[in-house]
Amino acid sequence: MKTIGDIYIEGSKTTDDWKAFKPTLVPGGDPAMWETAVAEYFHGRLSARYLDPIKVLQDNGTFQGEGFSIAAIQCSLIEFLESSVQGTISRLLRGGPPLGPHEYSHSGDMFESFFVNRTPFNTEFNAAMAHDFYEGVRYGLLHEARTKNGWVIWAKHGTDAQVIGNKQK
Repeated sequence: MKTIGDIYIEGSKTTDDWKAFKPTLVPGGDPAMWETAVAEYFHGRLSARYLDPIKVLQDNGTFQGEGFSIAAIQCSLIEFLESSVQGTISRLLRGGPPLGPHEYSHSGDMFESFFVNRTPFNTEFNAAMAHDFYEGVRYGLLHEARTKNGWVIWAKHGTDAQVIGNKQK
């Protein structure tokens, strides 16, 4: 059985690698160490867990529903990116202690913040539309294997484009 130090967090890097590297990251510290952290841990994790799987689905797609899988991965990516920018982690509140200063318990807040505050999405989304996307796409896909509230996902033949739109808007 694997111990926690044996868990791979990016490529060949384990939690033990991160624990050894993390103390080198201090505010105002060596910029090269921060660049290494971004390149080896953040970008590596982004590619391995999100971008590469999306590319595999796109390259082997038959327009038979893989858009739903891609959109589900993208929803996970949105929450990962926003929580990274905010420096927070998710924690369920089930009778435990109150949330700490760097914790959140509602994914909808991450989605709304992402779409309302991050370029280029902030030019297309307001808070109400971001909330509607969360409920109709993210929540629908991950909990009911469908979109809701008029949201649809489709791919355009002959391109790599995947379109998510709300026909009611």
